[in-house]
Amino acid sequence: MLESSLEFLRCVRCSSKLELVIFKLNKEIEEGILECRKCDLKFPIVEKIPIMWDDFDRYISSHKKLGGKLYRLVENQHLKKFLKSSLSKINSANEDRTELEERWSKIYENSKNSKFYSLVKNNLTSLPKSGLVLEHGCSIGIMTSYLADSNKMVFGIDRSFSALQHAKRSHKNNLDYFIADSLSSVFGKLQFDLILALNVLELIEPLELLKHISKQISSGYLVISEPYDFDRGTKSVRKPLDEYSLRTTVNDLGFEITTKTKKPSYLSWNLKLNSRATLNYKVDLIIGKK
Repeated sequence: MLESSLEFLRCVRCSSKLELVIFKLNKEIEEGILECRKCDLKFPIVEKIPIMWDDFDRYISSHKKLGGKLYRLVENQHLKKFLKSSLSKINSANEDRTELEERWSKIYENSKNSKFYSLVKNNLTSLPKSGLVLEHGCSIGIMTSYLADSNKMVFGIDRSFSALQHAKRSHKNNLDYFIADSLSSVFGKLQFDLILALNVLELIEPLELLKHISKQISSGYLVISEPYDFDRGTKSVRKPLDEYSLRTTVNDLGFEITTKTKKPSYLSWNLKLNSRATLNYKVDLIIGKK
C-alpha cells in the first residue's frame, strides 16, 4: 500500500478517517494495520494489500486456505496475533473460495493479451485525462496499470487476494489496490473522474452497483462492459440486466451514453481456461458521461 493512499481511504462501516500503523516499509507498506478508532475496526495490510472488509473474520471464513497462507507470510508478531484470532473463529461450513480465486487469477494472467482489452483501451483514448480513477473488479490489474500511465491517481478494488498479488507485482507511485466489496464505502464520499466496471455485473447485483457508482461520480465518465452471462453458477444475481435495460438504467442515473456505444456491441473476449479450452464471450461496452 502506498502511504499516500491513506488520505483517500475511509472506514467501510462508518466512513471515518483511518489511522495507520506500519510494521514493515519498503517503497510501499508491506505489513501494517489500518484502524478506525470510532468503530474499533482493524484492517490488516499483508503483502502490500489492505484487506478492507467490514467483517474480517467472515472474509477469512470463506478463505480458509488463504488465511493460513497470510499467517505464514507475515513477519510482525502483532499482525500474526490478529490473523490467528480470526483463524480461530473460522466457520467450517463456509465454502472456501481460495482455490477458485487462484484459478481465475491464472486464467486472467494467461488471457491478458486478449483483443478485448485493446479494444477497451482504444475507446479510453478519446476520454480526457483524469485526476482520480477507480476500477471495480480490477482482478490482476490489466486496465488499472494501463490507466496509471496517463492519469494522476488510479485505484483498483477486488475481492480476490490472489488477483491483487498479481497486480501488485507492478509498482507505480500513482497506483494502488485494495481488497474490498464494491458496494462498500471504502473511499467514503470521494468523487472520481473515471470509473470502470468491466464484466462484473454477473458477480455484483447490477442495479445496486450502478447506483453506488453513480454516487461516486458527480462529473465524469463511466465505462462498463458485460457479456450478460447471468446463468453462471447457483449464486448469480437476483435482477439481471440485458443490453437495453442496462442502457436505460445508465441513462436514468444521469449519464449520457456516447454515440459510439448507444447500440449494443459484440467485442470478443477470449479467456484461456487451460491448454485445451478457451471461453469465448461477445461483450457489450457502454461509455457514459455525467
